[in-house]
Order: sequence, then C-alpha cells, then structure tokens
Amino acid sequence: MTYEKRIRRIASAALWAGLGIAIFFVPIAAAEDPLVNTGYFGDVAIKGYDPVAYFTQNEAVQGSAKFSHHWLGATWHFASARNREMFMHDPAKYAPQYGGYCADGVSLGTVTTNIDPKAWRIIEGKLYISYDPGAAEGFEKNTAKVINSQKHWADVQHTLVTEKLQKDWRQNSAN
Repeated sequence: MTYEKRIRRIASAALWAGLGIAIFFVPIAAAEDPLVNTGYFGDVAIKGYDPVAYFTQNEAVQGSAKFSHHWLGATWHFASARNREMFMHDPAKYAPQYGGYCADGVSLGTVTTNIDPKAWRIIEGKLYISYDPGAAEGFEKNTAKVINSQKHWADVQHTLVTEKLQKDWRQNSAN
C-alpha cells in the first residue's frame, strides 16, 4: 500500500470516528441548538409566514422580508414591525412547536419537512403546523397525537441532527 493510500485511510477512519462521536453527542447538540424547518432551500422559517399573526389575527398571513428577524439560525418574516417586535420580545411564545416541522409527522416519530403554513392549529396556546389541512385537523382532534409528538420529538431531533452531520460530512469530504 502506498504512503498516499495509507494517509487517505487514516483520514477516512478519523472522519468516521469523529462522526461517531458527534452522533453520540447529538442530544446535547440538539438541546443547545434547536432545529428550525426552513424547507429544502434557504433559511426562511415556515415558508415566510408570520408566526405572530396565527395568534393575533387567527389566520396564516404571509410575512415580508422587510420585517424580518434572525433567530435560531433561521430568518423569520413578519407582516408588520409590531409583529416582529412581539416575536423578538418572546419568540418561544409564537414560534411553532417542533421547529416548524410537521406536527403530525412528529407524532408518528417521522420527519416531514414539507409543510403547509395554512395547515395549522393552536392547541393550549402553542402553534402546530402540518403538511396539509387534513393532518392539522386530525392532529387537533386526536389528543394522543399531541402527547405522542412530545414523546417523539427528541428522537426526531436526533434524526435531523444525524442527517445534517452526515450531509455536512459528505460535503466536506467531497471538497
């Protein structure tokens, strides 16, 4: 085996070991850096919809980049400066549960990135977004789904962080 091949094998083993260690610490990383669903491209949370409007106007309202705020690694859009200020004052009050991932999917222990911001419910003062109106209705009607989503969220976070680490590793190793 050539010296170059040996170095590549050692580097590859080190990368895999690092990934293994990182995966071991995923729950810690997830707890410190909550995941926000920004879809498949970009960094805008809940497809640019205003999270405050769900509470204040009882409807899904498209936000504007003009009234934006960066929080938890994502850009949040708002319909007004007032809504942005309300969010900035207490973001946890207005942000969707489970980082804006489909609440119905989380209740099943799965990750559903594609959401419909018009498929939402506020249950016990918390915003839940789903992938379609039927899922949102089912989530609201079946109280076990809320309980199950709370039970499964840690595992779903683990999956999301693991996938991100693997994606980052593949991108870095290709460079």
